[in-house]
Amino acid sequence: MFNENQERSLKLFVVLTRALEAIKKKVEIDIRSHGLNPTEFAVIELLYNKGDQPVQKIGEKVLIASSSITYVVDKLEKRGFTERRPCPSDRRITYVTLTEAGKTFMDESFPCHVEAIENIMEGLSASEKDEVIQLLKKLGGHAKNLS
Repeated sequence: MFNENQERSLKLFVVLTRALEAIKKKVEIDIRSHGLNPTEFAVIELLYNKGDQPVQKIGEKVLIASSSITYVVDKLEKRGFTERRPCPSDRRITYVTLTEAGKTFMDESFPCHVEAIENIMEGLSASEKDEVIQLLKKLGGHAKNLS
């Protein structure tokens, strides 16, 4: 019914999807153990590692809908982890910044999160991880360039 290459492509899709789902499930368990949902953690992690961000840019950087950003930032603000700060040179732009409480939270939880991800990825050797990274970049670039 399908040729050998089509069968291989379908199998690759299924294997990639199942692997990603298994990994995401374990990462989500770790994130929830720190009292946040994955979207909240993605926002606070972005601010922690990249510094203050315009509200308008957060969605594209953490791959969530821009309509959800306000809700997520509001929740993080209520917990005292973030605050909004107007841009001094452009009133249309509002920055989201980590508070001291947010920095302290991430200083304590992020190393544990990194360790959890390392444990999840221990199924591959260092060289296998490098190879998978290169192959997935190649595949993702190809898929992105398809018209």
